[in-house]
Amino acid sequence: MASQEIDALAQALSRLPGLGPRSARRVVLHLMKKRETVLQPLLRALEMVEERLKTCSTCGNIDTSDPCGICADPRRDTRALCVVEDVSDLWALDRSRLFPGKYHVLGGRLSALDGVRPEDLNIDGLVARVAAGGIDEVVLAMNATLEGQTTAHYLAERLESYPIRLTQLAHGVPVGGELDYLDEGTLAQALRARRPVG
Repeated sequence: MASQEIDALAQALSRLPGLGPRSARRVVLHLMKKRETVLQPLLRALEMVEERLKTCSTCGNIDTSDPCGICADPRRDTRALCVVEDVSDLWALDRSRLFPGKYHVLGGRLSALDGVRPEDLNIDGLVARVAAGGIDEVVLAMNATLEGQTTAHYLAERLESYPIRLTQLAHGVPVGGELDYLDEGTLAQALRARRPVG
């Protein structure tokens, strides 16, 4: 049996995404065995981030500066804005290095079941950014869920009066996907979004 402190650390780690109780115990054991080379640098890094962590007042990203590194980057295309549900979505899209513009984080998605209303999200901030001008295109990068598509539809209605090009991420058959393994909803979306060959 581990001490109360070690058990508390394992329980805290098990609440992280992707770590269950057994994985958390393995991580704790590894940290204890590699105290100087792993545990101490991890503690310093966690303390540094905890001290400097900020939410970007422009886009809602989480970074150690405000504005965040993306908003402060002069090489970014200020005319293109990609709207995402959460910071994890922003990081996933930005990792691809395919979108040259800036981002806007809503902080969730509309959900009647969970009681998430438009005023609970950063929608007014998005409308204010578009209303300020200088944006030519808004990409709605919502997840392909019922709530995500409901949120995209609501945003489209809120932004329809502005002179912007409003686009949405394509949905359908993933690269390398086999039709036999796809669900009916994905196949239906792929058929609706079909385009000419060549």
